[in-house]
Amino acid sequence: MKFATFKKSLPRDPIVEVESLPWPKICSGKVREIYDLGDKLLIIATDRISAFDVVLPEGIPNKGIILTHLSLFWFKKSQNIIENHLVENHDESLKDLLEDYPHLILRSMLVKKLNPLPVEAVVRGYLSGSGWKSYKEDGSLFGQILPKGLEISARLPNLYFTPTTKATSGHDEPISLAKCEGILGKTIYNKVLIASMAIYQLGVDYAKNANIILADTKFEFGLDKQGKLFVIDEVLTPDSSRYWPESEYKTGRNQPSYDKQYVRDYLETLDWNKKPPGPHLPESIVAGTQKRYLTAIERLIS
Repeated sequence: MKFATFKKSLPRDPIVEVESLPWPKICSGKVREIYDLGDKLLIIATDRISAFDVVLPEGIPNKGIILTHLSLFWFKKSQNIIENHLVENHDESLKDLLEDYPHLILRSMLVKKLNPLPVEAVVRGYLSGSGWKSYKEDGSLFGQILPKGLEISARLPNLYFTPTTKATSGHDEPISLAKCEGILGKTIYNKVLIASMAIYQLGVDYAKNANIILADTKFEFGLDKQGKLFVIDEVLTPDSSRYWPESEYKTGRNQPSYDKQYVRDYLETLDWNKKPPGPHLPESIVAGTQKRYLTAIERLIS
């Protein structure tokens, strides 16, 4: 379903908490609530937003719907690269399951039960964020040597795979390619590497057609009981990726973006120690953030 077909009917108020549902909740993350349905899982994306690993008091209206719809779009587009965690007949099954909770359908996914891999697969095409910090320290991208003299936001000479740990709390930490291979084993490591690069390039090509730069992204993967690999969680969303407007791109500076960097930039102006509780967001920051998420999905797939 195209986003434009249901945009006008989107609710005005954010959903930051999900009402009691008739299934056991097994996890409550920064954004998502996960419920155990026996042989599968129900994942509901709320409108919560976090920054510096702290969930903020205000939600961003429809953020969870945008994240879910984008992921469903990319899962479909990438299924010839790697299978994803969605159950068969996903849309019909989800509609039947949430018949009594229709307001949750657009922000939910019904997925297979899989064993998540203990690493996050990060692919970078541009030098930004923690990658820029690493480069400033020793001229490398977490141990992978880069050319000298690069500026912040510079396009990298190649695509770089920079995996991290998958922290249950706090920050994910970068790990070397050798350590990642040691954790996953050579076969699974190679499959993760190939799939990550291919999905990222798919996103780059689509984004370019929308005059958007996909600077970097991260993926998560899981295994079934037979050891088959699937891409899981979310794919190429503004929460897991850096999307920049191509028309405003210029090296040597941070870029305007279609994600929550707008919130981070505001929080950096406050006298806040980046520990809970998070500060309240002004209405203008909430509205500005929502506009950036909406722009991303409308330009990418509408």
